[in-house]
Amino acid sequence: MSAPRRVAVSGALGRMGVYVREALRDEPSLALAAALEAPGHPGLGSDLGGGVVVQSDAKAALRGCDVVIDFSVPAATLALARVASEAGVALVTGTTGMSPVERAELAELARQIPVMAAPNYSVAVNVLFWLAREAARRLGPGFDAEIVELHHAAKRDAPSGTALRLAEAIAEGRGTKLEPHLLLERAGETGPRVPGTIAVQALRGGDNPGEHTLMLVGRGERLELVHRAETREHFARGAVRAAAWIAGRPPGLHRFENVLELS
Repeated sequence: MSAPRRVAVSGALGRMGVYVREALRDEPSLALAAALEAPGHPGLGSDLGGGVVVQSDAKAALRGCDVVIDFSVPAATLALARVASEAGVALVTGTTGMSPVERAELAELARQIPVMAAPNYSVAVNVLFWLAREAARRLGPGFDAEIVELHHAAKRDAPSGTALRLAEAIAEGRGTKLEPHLLLERAGETGPRVPGTIAVQALRGGDNPGEHTLMLVGRGERLELVHRAETREHFARGAVRAAAWIAGRPPGLHRFENVLELS
């Protein structure tokens, strides 16, 4: 049996970092090899066992690693991706809220290393993307697409990356591009609904980990596809599954749907 792939966890002491480290214990093909936190974090120097000490030097932490898992904010993710590209380390990130310019830079860095940048690592949510694409393709243009998402009050970006990926899946099912059809708000005298519109509404409140509802509304009938997250552990399990899959893959942007063979 080959030795486990060596994994670095960025934000190792944060909420998602803790979940990721716990999920790594259940994946025999991977082993925690490095832990990163931001400079000045009070937990720097903490001993996580197995010779892993929390540090802030990404270049040193990634040395000898095969893949790094990251859930953070766009600027931090891009800084980490630059270091990973220089070190030849694969990147799995669940960071959302990137601007088009930031996404373009990440895609450029993916020419050097394998990168998976998914808005959601839930297996069920990625099946939802597949179902949405198939439903849109089979129902055709006679069904209007409306997406509602609900997240906790502390979420920084809106709409969620998951909602935008769901909207993208609808566009893929219709054989079109998302941008010309995406609608993010309604207010005032809007006039009748524009055919082909894919609308997304964002709700914020409480501590909800994430809830997404897709409504495909036709004449006299409506199809609803809903996913509700009760905890965050499954996001971490999915990210670890992605890390096990992507290590050793060729450079490029890879989708979590490929891991699940849903593409």
